[in-house]
Amino acid sequence: MNIPNKLTVSRIFMAGVLVLLLTTPFRYSYTLALLIFSLASLTDLLDGQLARNVYGITDFGKLMDPLADKIMISAVFICFVGLRLPSQPGGLVPAWMVVLILSREFLVTGLRLLAAGKGQVLSAGNWGKHKTTWQIIVIIAIMLALALRFDFLPADAEYIGTFDRYFDLGAYIATLAVAVLTLLSGLVYFKKHIDLIADD
Repeated sequence: MNIPNKLTVSRIFMAGVLVLLLTTPFRYSYTLALLIFSLASLTDLLDGQLARNVYGITDFGKLMDPLADKIMISAVFICFVGLRLPSQPGGLVPAWMVVLILSREFLVTGLRLLAAGKGQVLSAGNWGKHKTTWQIIVIIAIMLALALRFDFLPADAEYIGTFDRYFDLGAYIATLAVAVLTLLSGLVYFKKHIDLIADD
């Protein structure tokens, strides 16, 4: 359990804190969630750098680093489904998009477990890394807008309805784009490791 692996495990605990902040909002809770998620994202970058350049890559890190990312990102997207803007009818993020994202993540995790049963450890590929990067960017953008909307803008401002409409539309488009990228990265990952399934 070297420093990179400890940073990986810390993201799992931070995921729990994020869920608490996003589901039981109080003054500046969204701003605090944004700061914690940004910190967690930095640990994701830092543990990879430390593992590659200082401590060495371990089997634990290969397995748990992408899993910790999945837990944290999935937890936040699920919370987004339950959030809504006062002037908008539906949730901030459609549930079906999050289901698509989670389905890909579960399937890839299942493939990794299948590989582990055969004595192999599958690390994240380039498509998966790009997918995670864009998921993080979209989540930070949505959290930034949430913090601005609920922690800093006056609730009775004349422009708040317009802000909500553009925020709602932006969150929809950004999450849809990430869902498509997530599915594509999953297809590439399965194609790369199709021999694991074919052997069964």
